[in-house]
Amino acid sequence: MTQKLFIEDAYLQSVSAKIVEVSEAGGLIVDATNFYAQGGGQPGDTGVAVANSGEEIAIISTVYTLDRQHIVHNVGASHGLKAGDVVTLKLNWPQRFARMQMHSALHLLTTVLAYPVTGGAIGEGEGRLDFDIPDAGLDKADIEQKLNVLIETNAEIRTQWITDEELLANPGLVKTMSVKPPMGSGRIRLVEIVGLDLQPCGGTHVARTGEIGYVEVRNIEKKGKQNRRIRLKLSQIA
Repeated sequence: MTQKLFIEDAYLQSVSAKIVEVSEAGGLIVDATNFYAQGGGQPGDTGVAVANSGEEIAIISTVYTLDRQHIVHNVGASHGLKAGDVVTLKLNWPQRFARMQMHSALHLLTTVLAYPVTGGAIGEGEGRLDFDIPDAGLDKADIEQKLNVLIETNAEIRTQWITDEELLANPGLVKTMSVKPPMGSGRIRLVEIVGLDLQPCGGTHVARTGEIGYVEVRNIEKKGKQNRRIRLKLSQIA
């Protein structure tokens, strides 16, 4: 199984890793990685793998294998790397950090709008959540103001672990209707925004809410009778 270093430290920009397998398409499967693999609405990381020769191989996407035991770093060109080689994995850090900011902002949005979440996605400097809201009348400026007040508290964001049984005994922790936390491994990762939010999540987040910066509510879309899509944008990204 690929060791997911990003789970414990989302700020690892560069790590050394050993290749355990090269896929038919040339993708690199390594023993440990700081690259987040696509899932939960968050895209897989991009960056480069640096060989001992100094050659940089572009990593264009990062995904799980079908059994979710390993992580594949898909590359953009042919290379001569093989199992046993050691590479340095370097993230496209500005891209990753913006995704960390947005993912954390979306967690805060679920505290401003305490409704079931029916979907979500993170893009480049933006993101969105879909809510099951029986009544419309949402005010964009009000949501934006409340969200940024929470960001400005600079609350700590940390993780903890619970068992499958503890999660089943506390179903209110799960806010997403469309994506359920993976169970069966014996433990579930919770992301806590201290004093504000607690929910299962395997994604990457900033360490404090103040790192998110100002967030704009771009628009509110009606996607169905009770479905409202809220789109956010990081204000420092054009």
